[in-house]
Amino acid sequence: MDQFALLLVLLLGAIVMVPVGDRLGLPSPVLMTLFGGVLALLPFVPNVHIPPGLILPLVLPPLLYASVQRTSWRQFAANVKPILLLAVALVFVTTAAVAAVAHAVVPGLPMASAVALGALVAPPDPVAATAVAGRLGLPRRMVSILEGEGLFNDVTAIVLYHVAVAAAVTGSFSLPHAVLALVLSAVVAMAIGLVLGWLANKLMRLVGDATLQVGLSLLVPFASYALAEELDGSGVLAVLTTALYLSEYMGDADDVTGRLAGSTFWTIVDTLVTGAAFGLIGLELHTVFGTAAGAAGRLLGGAAAVVGVVVGVRLAWLLPAAWLARRLHRRRDLDEDIPTTWRETVVMWWAGMRGVASVALALAIPLTVDGGGDFPGREGILFVAFCVVLATLVLQGLTLPWLVRVLGVQGDSAAERDLERRLALRAAKAARRRLREIEETEELPEEMSEALLRRAYDLGLRISPDMEAESRPERHEAARRRAKRLHHVRRVQAEMMSAARHEVLGARNEPGFDPEVVDRVLRHLDVRSLR
Repeated sequence: MDQFALLLVLLLGAIVMVPVGDRLGLPSPVLMTLFGGVLALLPFVPNVHIPPGLILPLVLPPLLYASVQRTSWRQFAANVKPILLLAVALVFVTTAAVAAVAHAVVPGLPMASAVALGALVAPPDPVAATAVAGRLGLPRRMVSILEGEGLFNDVTAIVLYHVAVAAAVTGSFSLPHAVLALVLSAVVAMAIGLVLGWLANKLMRLVGDATLQVGLSLLVPFASYALAEELDGSGVLAVLTTALYLSEYMGDADDVTGRLAGSTFWTIVDTLVTGAAFGLIGLELHTVFGTAAGAAGRLLGGAAAVVGVVVGVRLAWLLPAAWLARRLHRRRDLDEDIPTTWRETVVMWWAGMRGVASVALALAIPLTVDGGGDFPGREGILFVAFCVVLATLVLQGLTLPWLVRVLGVQGDSAAERDLERRLALRAAKAARRRLREIEETEELPEEMSEALLRRAYDLGLRISPDMEAESRPERHEAARRRAKRLHHVRRVQAEMMSAARHEVLGARNEPGFDPEVVDRVLRHLDVRSLR
């Protein structure tokens, strides 16, 4: 088996592990890591050879861009304090604690290398945390915090990592220079992200076609990352800035086809890249542990100590931080998402799994330093980093569903249904309001006006079948009957549209029918069915 065939196997596994994980109640990223580890044990599976400098640019941009599609600038702004506590302050604290312990217990690890180790294991993986939290039915406020933390902690960790690696390579370190580099990196990244977001927005409006827009959206995160890194900025922050800008300013309510195509495309990219990345983690685990087999005995104790620090510091930080956030939340009228009980805080602690970013940063450590010598402690850094990933990703990932069930942490489905009803009511009112405006300027037949008014109300029922008419109790029974009738109509319409699609699709193989024309008609039917 060559490496291309291995990549295809990983992509196939990424697809298969999603339904398997749903059936077993286990997160698919963890299953893909185990799958990669099993593959690595097979004698005919080759070792993976990926240039370290290509791992971050190939993996992080699409994953970060896809993650941002699930959030918004308003949500980030509302949760800026909890995110900063987790994504900035906790990363600094974890890096410092890991560096101090690793320097003391890992044989032959100088301080600069220990700081690099601390930086690369400090950030919890956004992909793993989101994938796990999203499938466990956790409260949306917790998922929002985990997503925000995962998106922004890589920015802090990667900048610290680069500073530490540069100090180890050059043999010199300047604190003022490091702080200045951190500030400049953030400023350059945000400037590039905003400019590229603005340009991408203009280009997408210019190309118009949904297919071309989706293709352009694939190039944007890579371009943002590469340009920021070229100008000594944070590639991760640049991608996040670009993605947030596009999500805020690119929305066209009438671009149904583009929105459906983009959502589907990025869901596919997220699934495939996530699965392949975690499968590679499993493959690399075998390679790294095999390389360090001779030194495993003296490194294992240090790795266990670092794992304990990584897990323990997160708990020690979250408990007082969550308590303080709840106190401030009660005193002020804040629109931020925070864990409301100690049980939710414990779940957030156990959801701090390490994954793709930690592995990519570990593998990206240079082989040599200035002068031609080996990078100090590189073998130990790789071994300890992969032990941290294995312990947190597999152990915490497999036990998190059990912990959630034991603690009884679950989402507020009633509140979500209420929010859905409110949005459905607003949608129906907006449609009726627009109908009244049209009637003021155009003369519509009475029967047409009544039919359109009913359709405006039916629009809300389609979104939320249990929506009460104008929230008036006396009309609730009538609304319930209309919802039942609408459900029946929707079923019949679905069967009618299915018959139409079968007929058009069957014509594709008949003589005299151009397949391109058939596909165009079928696309209209598909869009109509989704609408």
